[in-house]
Amino acid sequence: MDVARAPKSKTPRNVAIGVGVLALALVTVALSKLRPAAPTVESATLMIDSVRRGEMVKEVRGPGNLVPEHIRWITAQASARVEKLIAQSGQNVTSSDVLLELSNPDVQIQALNAQAQLSAAQLALSTLRTSLRSGVLAQEGAVASIRTQYIQAMQDAAAADSLLRQRLISPFDANLKKAAAEELTARKRIAEEQLTLSMQTVDSQISVQAEQVVRLRAIAEFQQNVLKSLSVRAPEGGVLQELTLQPGQWVTAGTTLAKVVQPGKLKAVLRIPESQAKDVQIGQAADVDTRNGHIVGHVSRKDPSAQAGTVTVDVALDGALPAGAVPDLSIDGTITIQKLKDVLFTGRPASGAGTGPVGLFKVVENGGAAIRVQVVLGVSSVNTVEILRGLQVGDRVILSDMSQWDNVDRVRLK
Repeated sequence: MDVARAPKSKTPRNVAIGVGVLALALVTVALSKLRPAAPTVESATLMIDSVRRGEMVKEVRGPGNLVPEHIRWITAQASARVEKLIAQSGQNVTSSDVLLELSNPDVQIQALNAQAQLSAAQLALSTLRTSLRSGVLAQEGAVASIRTQYIQAMQDAAAADSLLRQRLISPFDANLKKAAAEELTARKRIAEEQLTLSMQTVDSQISVQAEQVVRLRAIAEFQQNVLKSLSVRAPEGGVLQELTLQPGQWVTAGTTLAKVVQPGKLKAVLRIPESQAKDVQIGQAADVDTRNGHIVGHVSRKDPSAQAGTVTVDVALDGALPAGAVPDLSIDGTITIQKLKDVLFTGRPASGAGTGPVGLFKVVENGGAAIRVQVVLGVSSVNTVEILRGLQVGDRVILSDMSQWDNVDRVRLK
């Protein structure tokens, strides 16, 4: 038969469950109060430099090109058609070497017309000289004839006056002789004045026509030079560049045909960021890297304006050109601005492009970790930067870009 049993007590089990829940809550609270673990960064991927004291050289750097110091551009003096190419780009040429032949019949016609006008003006000048000289000679002859008549009339008047005193001639005849002498005196004076005036106008008339001849001669010579320019010649020796024309191509007056450069006389043209160019001065030392050697030089010119965020700086090359140094070669140039004595400095960090406070990671725990410290930067150069506050000699700092860890103040290094 069934026997009734008393129910078991559940008190110990409930106690155990309650204790477990309480322990879990305590653990959760404790874990929530723990600081998150520092992220880990591979040391091999970082650039680390030490803080040191000594001389720091402030430099600025910019890309650029080698450019000939002397460039002679060759332009078309008249519109014409390319008939024949004699030289090619890159060829060494000497002065007066024919580079290409152009043609334009209109230029030839203009040259012939200018020469014809000059010849007509020269003929007119010669005719004018002959005509004026003949007129002067005729006037001189007239003056000589009147002078003879004047002398005779004066003598007749004197004789008549003597005869009148002796009553050997009537007063009427004496007066006629005297009147004739006065007439010839006036005619002589007028003839002499006409001769003087003629001689004075001869020079002015010839001078006007001679100036016209000079002007037409200059025009004719200009047209002849334009005609000769159709045979394009090298103005000086050097290397021919940018001759890209083709036979049959039409070029207008002023079009650049080619240029002649001196390959052994090059300069560096650098493009310095405008934020750094303010300290660049004429005469500062520079170093030009051609990727095949270095050339020393000095700043010879600085553009007064900025373009596209850069300032153009010309560097005169003082050293010998390395092999492969040719015009338009891409280069890098470094200009020495100043040398700072006994300053604290380190490598230039990626996040410290300017001056002022910046957060850098300093290596601690013998390279096992890095912590963020506030550092005040001073003068910056191409590869180094001055430390004003925040670091000491011997401290090691991370120069690499650590912007992805801006939300933490400590990282582990491995």
